[in-house]
Amino acid sequence: MVDGTIGRRKCGLRRRGRGRSWNLRGGPPPPSLMLTPAEALRLVLAQTAPAPREDCPLAAAAGRVLRMEIRADRDLPPFDRVTLDGYALRSSALAAGLRRFNVARVQAAGMVPFPLGPAPDAAIEVMTGAVLPEDADCVVPYEQTKRSGAVVEITPEAAATPAGGAVHRRGSDHRTGDLLLAPGLRLGGKEIAIAASCGHPWLTVSRQPRVAILATGDELVDVASAAAPHQVRRSNDYALAAALGLRGYPRVERHHVRDLRSEVEHRLWHLLAEYDVLVVVGGVSQGRFDFVPAELDRQGVRKVFQGVAQRPGKPFWFGVSPRGVPVFALPGNPVSAYTCLHRYVLPALDHAAGLAPAAPRTLRLATGVTFRPPLAWLLPVRVAPGPDGSPAAWPEPANTSGDLAGLAGTDGFLELPAGETEFPAGYTAPFFPW
Repeated sequence: MVDGTIGRRKCGLRRRGRGRSWNLRGGPPPPSLMLTPAEALRLVLAQTAPAPREDCPLAAAAGRVLRMEIRADRDLPPFDRVTLDGYALRSSALAAGLRRFNVARVQAAGMVPFPLGPAPDAAIEVMTGAVLPEDADCVVPYEQTKRSGAVVEITPEAAATPAGGAVHRRGSDHRTGDLLLAPGLRLGGKEIAIAASCGHPWLTVSRQPRVAILATGDELVDVASAAAPHQVRRSNDYALAAALGLRGYPRVERHHVRDLRSEVEHRLWHLLAEYDVLVVVGGVSQGRFDFVPAELDRQGVRKVFQGVAQRPGKPFWFGVSPRGVPVFALPGNPVSAYTCLHRYVLPALDHAAGLAPAAPRTLRLATGVTFRPPLAWLLPVRVAPGPDGSPAAWPEPANTSGDLAGLAGTDGFLELPAGETEFPAGYTAPFFPW
C-alpha cells in the first residue's frame, strides 16, 4: 500500500498562502471549489477552435488527421483476381471428369486477360494477382497438377475444385462509392495505402499548429551548459516537445525567459502574435516571481480557469488570447508539466485537429493504494500482467513532482477520483497513456 501521507510528501506540492486569502494574488481557489479534471477538460475543449484545413501530398500525409472522405472509386478488387499460381480452367470440366488440359498461354499480373477459348479442356497458366481469364471460373494450384509439355494433368485431390476456387471476386471487398476512410482518422501506413489505391495524390488534412513552449525560470540553463550547484538544466521544454512530436504535432519551437517581468512581458507578446498554441511552463503559482498569469491578463488573454483539484498539476491555468490562441500554463515541476500535457494539451490539439475521440480506457489496480488529500490523484503506473494474468496497473509514484526520471518505465497514469481515500487492488479507473 502507498500511504497518503507519504504520497503527499512525494508529490512535493506545497500549499502556499496558508493563513491568508486564496485570491489575494488571483491564484487558484481551495480544492473544494476547484474544477475536477473532467470539468477542466470540457472547458478546454469548448474553447478550442477547429484547426484550418489544407491539402497535403499523399507522400507527406503520414501522421496527419484526415479531413475528407475517401470512397472507393471502383470495385475492390476491380477484377476477378487470381490468388494462387496455377492453371485457370472451367470447374464444369472438372465436374464432368476431365483431368487433362491443354495449356495455351501464360498470363501474369498486369496483363490484359486472354480468353480461355471454347474447348472444354482449355487452360491458361496464371500467376498470383493476374486477372482471371475470360470464361475461366477457378484456378488449380501448381501443387495439385503434373505437367508434361503443353498438357497439364489434374491430381485427384483437385478434382472437386469449385467455381471461384482461388479467385478473389470483383467487388467482394467493396463496391464503387463505398466509404473506406471517414474524416477524423490519423493517417498511418494502411490509411495511406487505401488513399493511394483510390487515386488520391493529395489529401485534405488538418493544418498542423505552430506550438510555442516557453520555459520560465532563473535556475534554468541550456542542456549543453555546465550547471552550477544552484542551477538545473532545461528538460521540461525538451520533454514536452518530444511528446508533442510523437503525437503528430512536430511544429514546435522552444523558448526560455528568466523570472523578470520585462522578459516575460516581451516574450509573451511575441509568442501570442506568432504562434497558434502557447504552452508556458512555470511561473503560474503564487510565488513572488510567478509573473505569468498577471502578464497574460495584461495582454488580454482571457482566463478560463486557474487551478484543478488534482495532484500533480493543481496550479494548471488555461486561457484564450484575443485572436483565439489557446494558452496552457503548466506548473514548472517536471512531473506536473508532463502529466498536464497529456491530460489537457494533447487532447485539446487532437480535438482541434478533428481527430475522432478514442474509446476511454480503464485499468485495474494491481495493488491497493491510499491517498488522503481531497484531490484527484494522477498516479503514474506501469502496465503489466496482474495476478490473474490480464493487464493491470502497477503503481509507480514519483519520488517528488520534480522527479521526471521516476517516470521512466511507466506507461501512463491512472486518474483516481477525489472523495475517496482507499483504492484496493482491483479498483478500476481511467488510464491515460504517455
